[in-house]
Amino acid sequence: MRYLQEAIADTPRVAVYGTLKQGFNNAYWLSTAKWLGSDATCALTLYDIGPYPGAKRQPSQGVTIEVYEIEANHLAQLDRLEDYRLHTPTLGEYDRQQIATCFGKAWVYLYNPSVRGKPAIQEGGWEMPSPAKNRTRR
Repeated sequence: MRYLQEAIADTPRVAVYGTLKQGFNNAYWLSTAKWLGSDATCALTLYDIGPYPGAKRQPSQGVTIEVYEIEANHLAQLDRLEDYRLHTPTLGEYDRQQIATCFGKAWVYLYNPSVRGKPAIQEGGWEMPSPAKNRTRR
């Protein structure tokens, strides 16, 4: 699609902060992308949603991100995974916006729903819940 080509021409990178990071359960979505490295951003605060985190554009002490060089097909897959809606971005689960990284600007997915009552992560990164934790939450 044309919008994907234009998005990649403008910003051929994505910054990830949760289950898409190396070693996490959705990392395979970026297995064919070029890993550029890790960074920390003070432009985002993460929230522990439970099985995954959500990021809000709020100041922090520096949350960890991984940055990848991507192609249009990666962006299309990530848009589907994150329920990004091009024409109504605030109605999907995530909106796709740009942030500055040490590798240049990158796309990042920002969580749309309310995070009221969810634990904030303002420094470091999100940790995947252990299976034991998941069992006790039920």
